[in-house]
Amino acid sequence: MPMNNRVIALCAGLLLAGQVRAEFHLPALPPIPEIPAPRPIDSMPLGNSAAAPEIKLDLPIAPGPFEPTWASIEKNYPGAPSWLREAKFGIWVHFGPQAAGQSGDWYARRIYAPGTLAYENHLKNAGHPSEFGYKEVLRDWNPAKLDPAALVQIYRDAGARFLIIQGVHHDNFDLWNSQYQPWNSVRLGPKRDLLGEWSRAARAAGLHYGVTFHHEYTWWWWQNAFSADQEGPKTGVPYDGNLALADGKGKWWEGLDPRLLYTVNLREYAGVSEAAMSPWNPPPAGLFTRHAAYAKWYATWWALRIMDVIDHYDPDFIYTDGTGTQPFEGSHTGTGVKADAMQRVIAHYYNRALERREKVDTFSVIKFRPKTNGTVNTEEHGIPSDIKIDQPWIAEAPVGDWFYAPNFTYDSGMVIRYIIEAVARDGNAGICVSLLPDGSLDAGSARMLREVGEWMRCNGQGIYGSRAWVRPGEGELIDGKLKMLPGGKLGKKQADFVFGPEDFRFTLGKDGALYAFCLAVPAPETELKLTSLGATANLLGKPIRTVTLLGHTAPTLAWRQTPDALVITSPSTMPCATAIVFKID
Repeated sequence: MPMNNRVIALCAGLLLAGQVRAEFHLPALPPIPEIPAPRPIDSMPLGNSAAAPEIKLDLPIAPGPFEPTWASIEKNYPGAPSWLREAKFGIWVHFGPQAAGQSGDWYARRIYAPGTLAYENHLKNAGHPSEFGYKEVLRDWNPAKLDPAALVQIYRDAGARFLIIQGVHHDNFDLWNSQYQPWNSVRLGPKRDLLGEWSRAARAAGLHYGVTFHHEYTWWWWQNAFSADQEGPKTGVPYDGNLALADGKGKWWEGLDPRLLYTVNLREYAGVSEAAMSPWNPPPAGLFTRHAAYAKWYATWWALRIMDVIDHYDPDFIYTDGTGTQPFEGSHTGTGVKADAMQRVIAHYYNRALERREKVDTFSVIKFRPKTNGTVNTEEHGIPSDIKIDQPWIAEAPVGDWFYAPNFTYDSGMVIRYIIEAVARDGNAGICVSLLPDGSLDAGSARMLREVGEWMRCNGQGIYGSRAWVRPGEGELIDGKLKMLPGGKLGKKQADFVFGPEDFRFTLGKDGALYAFCLAVPAPETELKLTSLGATANLLGKPIRTVTLLGHTAPTLAWRQTPDALVITSPSTMPCATAIVFKID
């Protein structure tokens, strides 16, 4: 047999044996399908998504054992990686062009909502959204002081061991060199691959990182950009969401299709327009029946953008925002279409991990999905009252808001207590510290992070690698439940919340010791009573041998175990200004 034929035969045999695979490349994005002319607002009922079958997208994925079904994902996933339990505390890098408005979260949408702070700030600082819309914000945004390498070092010094990095928010603007979205940070605004900079900085600092994707919301989130002022000098003048590709001829955005930023007008479906003008609400459950081809295309576009990041940045986890059990389920924030986009993304992601890392040590965050092997959950703003061990989870909250605005409350104590509340219930904590529009930290944020870092260096052995004990803590009860740090965004309410010396939280350290966190710094030489650790309760299963206070340099600490409690006498000086931590062997 000639040599070339022998080589071909050998390669074919190896391919059949599964030892050699042809290199996989992501497909091109099909063009936007024809969009029907819009009908009157609220004139069309949404289709019944509950009765509809799930669409299977025509989207190939990388080869491997993971197939795009939940059954295959659950069967093949080896379990959440150990690094997540070890890391425990991360920083949420929730940063993008919406910071430019200095109006908190959802600035992009709210500039099209008269009466909101964002609308008023936009009028004052930029112009009317019929003339200076969000696309101009994207053009002009330039975070010149953003230095991911320097910021990552600050975050690491604060005790963070992983980063949650925003890839695309609801505004539909990709913060990387996106091959599927021309409205991106390399082509516009800073003209920088921001995700590339963050990922390189995280890797150099030895931090794990994940990338977040919030663009499932986008097609209903932007619908108010198709509206107009209902009163005042600009009454009836359409906002710039109504522009078409041809309208850009001769303008700075020539060649950029507005539909790839603002999507298309879907206000004919009942409830979409009302939801777009509401503070938060998504439309009612249902399908965009007259736009079925577009809906399938949009779900494909959504998936390809995540797969683009997976293939080019190899993150340690991916994160999809939403309020349902999976993106594009036809209800909750996934209203509009019912498709298997998420399963395809996850299967592609884990097959890629096997190909590159020779193991799956990555995970996928799907907010509000019940326990599914292969996914991790989050708890936004709140923390469960009880220990939660059914699935790995990350508690997430911003200091002030998810995007910057003036006059946030910066208090290290509330951040530290939030972390403690999460890890005591077997969770992890991701804290957003919003950056200024130019990409820098303000003085309050920098001081707060330094103080958190000082506390973590003293007490981190009770945090990193820990797991929940038999109970999360003890102390004052409110309506029969353990008093907790209030939920919501971290601000004055949380900073002013008062705990007493009877309020404790527990973790079991990776060294086998029990750690007891006193959420208030007691007065010197105060007797602290931990009733959970009394000899009669016997929750430890053996007598206590030693009790030490982390960061306390004196050789001895007075304590005794009685039938009713472990009684510890606090020393005359304290190592920390927030919570103090006892190590119990």
